[in-house]
Parts: sequence; C-alpha cells; structure tokens
Amino acid sequence: MQISCAFPPMPDTPAYIELAERLGFHRAWVFDTPALQLDVWMTLALAAQRTSRIGLGPGVLIPSLRHPMVTASAIAHLQSLAPGRVEVGVGAGFTGRNAMGQRGLRWSTVADYVTRVQGLLRGDTVTVDGAATRMLHWPGQAPARPVEVPWRLAVGGPKGLSTAREVGSAIFVSRPDPDSDYRAFPGVTAMVSGAVLDPGEAPDSPRALATAGPGVAILYHLALERGDGSVLGLPNGARFAELVAALPAGTRHLGTHVGHLSQLNEIDLQVLDAEALQRSPLLCRADEVPAWVERYAAMGVTELAYEPMGDIPEALERYARAVGL
Repeated sequence: MQISCAFPPMPDTPAYIELAERLGFHRAWVFDTPALQLDVWMTLALAAQRTSRIGLGPGVLIPSLRHPMVTASAIAHLQSLAPGRVEVGVGAGFTGRNAMGQRGLRWSTVADYVTRVQGLLRGDTVTVDGAATRMLHWPGQAPARPVEVPWRLAVGGPKGLSTAREVGSAIFVSRPDPDSDYRAFPGVTAMVSGAVLDPGEAPDSPRALATAGPGVAILYHLALERGDGSVLGLPNGARFAELVAALPAGTRHLGTHVGHLSQLNEIDLQVLDAEALQRSPLLCRADEVPAWVERYAAMGVTELAYEPMGDIPEALERYARAVGL
C-alpha cells in the first residue's frame, strides 16, 4: 500500500508537501479548486522546487477550466521541474464545477479531453476547437516529446469506471465499493479524510470535528447535488437540506460549498454532530489504524491519499505515525 496525502492549493501547501516528504509520504496530490483556493499548477511548481523525492500531481484537474494545450504545457513544465515524479489526475468536476453553479461534465467529455492532452504530449497533431494543434516548443522551451506521465481518473460510478477502462488509466475513488472489481485498473487511489484519536478522546471533540468534519460535510454536499433525496438518509440530512433551501436561489451553491474540504461553514456546523462524524472514513485510535489500512487493501486499493484538515501539520504528523511511516 502506498501512503500518500492530498491538499487544497493554499499559500502554505508547498510547505505542507515539503513536510510530507520528510515524513515519508509517497505522493502529494493537490486539488484543482480555483473557486475555493489558489492555482493547482503554481502550487505544484513551488512544491517541486522545495522537494526532491515525493511524487506530485493534480488531484484532480477539471477539463472545462483549461484548454488542452494549456494543460499539456503545464504537465510538461512540472515534469521538467520534477522529472519522473509527476502523475496527472482528471475528473468530471464535482467541487470545482458545483462551487460555480455548474453540474459535472459528461464522461465522454472527460475522455475526449484526456485523449487530446495525451496526444499533444506525445507530439501528435490533434484537433481542438476545429483546428490542428500541436506542441510547437523548440528544444530548451519544453521537454522533448513524448512527455510520458501516468494518468488517473476520479470515478464515482459505472460510467466513470468504464471511461477509465477505455483510456487505460488508474483511478481515484472516495468510497471504495467492496463489490467492485478493481483488478482491471493499474492502480486504485482512495481519497480519505478523518482524524486519528488520542486514547480516550471523544470522536466529536473540537479537534476531531475540525480534522474530520470537512471530510464528512462533503457527503452532504454531494448527496444534495445528486438531487435524488439521498441527503435525507444522512444524520440531520433533512435539516441540512432545509438550511440550504433557505439560501437565495441564485447564489445557493456559493453558501453550500464555501469551505469545502478545508473548513466547516455555518451550515455544516449546524448539522455535524457525533452521529454524523461516524460517517468519516477514518475516526479511530492510532493502534487501530493498521487494521483500517488492511481493510482498504482487501478491497483492492493500492494507494491511500490522506487529506489532513484542521491543524494540517499536526494531522499529517499524527497520521504518519499511525500508519508507520
């Protein structure tokens, strides 16, 4: 099992990634959430200059935010700064699109985008917006083509899994399905959040709430966005739906997603209690963490990417000790 981490692109994130390298983490993923935090590529470039070993990658890019050539050029640039350490994640855009009032992209759009960017990185001429497009960089302006990096798709259902099989990529999952057959994929990364508790610490302590709470809140955001009523099955889910519905319709998505995967907003704080926190992927003592890791391994997960929240350095160090880095 590879033990990795994931961060929002904030001013301190390059320093957090430098700490993660010292602690022995395998890779650092950085979210692509420009409506909530800063730029993923600038953050990764700064992290590349502060590190020498840890893997780096966007986790995950949203195709609608960037022209394929812009993404190809950014990948080539990061590869030149961190040779052999780059992996690229792409998704349909839950947070990065919903926070701007948009639905997720069609998976056919995601697959088409990945195929075009991969073609550009090989040095092929591809058609973008009806015109022939190719990386025209001379020697010294970018790495020589082909620029080869592994790819990983963030999937959440059968259509996403099918697309990942088509493009031959590894995958991200947030809630691994014990009944899914992940053997067809070259790798499976589970994005996990939560808190490693002290002996005797209450699961809803202020520290546990700040550390595990944002990762639980995303379940409410996602369930509400699905629009299938599943949010009502979550603890205090009806109250969450009521609070969101009370927001002005035209800006409702802004109030729903503010703080997403980093801090708890005013609505989240009214909903998350001890029962809700039990939905956290990780909420146990340090001596229970090895067995927790083994449960993921049994489901076919090959990489755990921990998303530290609250006091990020403290959460990262506590998790690293618990998993034995």
